[in-house]
Amino acid sequence: MDLSIITVIHNDRENILRQLRSVKNGFNNLQIEQWVVDNGSEDGSADEIAKEFPSVHLIINVDNKGFATANNQAVKKSSGDFFLFLNPDMAVSPGSLDMITDWMRKRADVGIVSCKLIDENGVFNEEAKPRRFPKVTDQLAIILKLPHLFPSILKKYLYFDFNPDEEREVDTVRGSFMIMRKSFVDAVGYAFDPRFFIWFEDVDICKECWNRGLKVFYTPIISCVDFVGQTFKKKPTVWKQVNFSKSMLQYFKKWEPWYNWIWIAVFRPVGITLTAIQNILK
Repeated sequence: MDLSIITVIHNDRENILRQLRSVKNGFNNLQIEQWVVDNGSEDGSADEIAKEFPSVHLIINVDNKGFATANNQAVKKSSGDFFLFLNPDMAVSPGSLDMITDWMRKRADVGIVSCKLIDENGVFNEEAKPRRFPKVTDQLAIILKLPHLFPSILKKYLYFDFNPDEEREVDTVRGSFMIMRKSFVDAVGYAFDPRFFIWFEDVDICKECWNRGLKVFYTPIISCVDFVGQTFKKKPTVWKQVNFSKSMLQYFKKWEPWYNWIWIAVFRPVGITLTAIQNILK
């Protein structure tokens, strides 16, 4: 098996059906298998998938196990040389999966790769570009909403000078479209650390990749439409802040000494409160 495509859904019926239709045209010469893990959907997603795409392997969870755990469930059952973790709100370009898989086969030094993510009009999506490894200072700025007052404060973290048409090594790529080498996943023991429920699991696995002597790459040889956060638009703002900052704290506890991550722990409640106030004033 060349490529295992894995998608986690939670009430994403329309998004996942569009994504699956795009994948049908996304390859020509590959042997692929596609797995969809349904994290407790209540919108009939699984029934629709089984009806229209009987070849897609379904894993049904009665509750929401989170992004990392659900992806790992499918990884354990998959047999591809490479794993493509593909969000439901994505649409791959015709023939693109052959190209990116061939690229990975020629780059044994790369453990993770992502592609050029664009919006539905073909414009490069700034929100979905690679980012540098987070530092406590820039994440504190995010928690305290400082970029609203000082937009340039995150220029370095957000790769301000990023050229989307240039292939390059990067610190991290987004988990919405991420191809991993199976041998790397086997060495780590999982695709995503199950301690993360949602957010930062993609940053964490990129850190693992670099620490094991493999590279993380961005390449524009293919593009993929990213509709960005369609699932999370349904979630309350405070819920998002709570889970985002929780995973942020988990990340720094894993990779930084206590005297660094303690600041995230101290200011996390402040950020949640600011988000709640901001939500009330809207």
